[in-house]
Amino acid sequence: MTLVSERHPVRALGLFAGAVLVTAVVGSLFSVSAGSTYAMLEQPAWAPPGWLFGPVWTTLYVMIAAAGWLAWRSGAGRRELTLFGAQLVLNAAWTPLFFGLGWFWPAFAEILVLWLSIAALIVVFWRRNKAAGLLLVPYLAWVSFAAALNLSIAVLN
Repeated sequence: MTLVSERHPVRALGLFAGAVLVTAVVGSLFSVSAGSTYAMLEQPAWAPPGWLFGPVWTTLYVMIAAAGWLAWRSGAGRRELTLFGAQLVLNAAWTPLFFGLGWFWPAFAEILVLWLSIAALIVVFWRRNKAAGLLLVPYLAWVSFAAALNLSIAVLN
């Protein structure tokens, strides 16, 4: 799939960064009061402080964009890039479900689908470019942790 001419890899990087930025903005629109909402929820003892989520997600979003770009540079095709886009949509959908609507159980079901899409993306990107696959491993680890936290909050609330 040709996003832009292969002679313009910086433009392609901008497209990947832009797609990830849209995902982050959608999440942030629904997380304006997330800090206070999160603090009011019954949480497990191992729940991280609310301030940690911003720096973690910022780092992960940079890594996600870089992974997409590296895979594209290595010849990722339409199906691989569609999977990349699908996991971004799933990523963006979780925050409105959890914080916007307070639907903890549907959010948990959704994060499981997100987890599967990230795992599949790691596999297909790894085949194209090992660095692209490796860049997504911390994302999968964090989403695994977030899924466990989501489940615990759903049970406790």
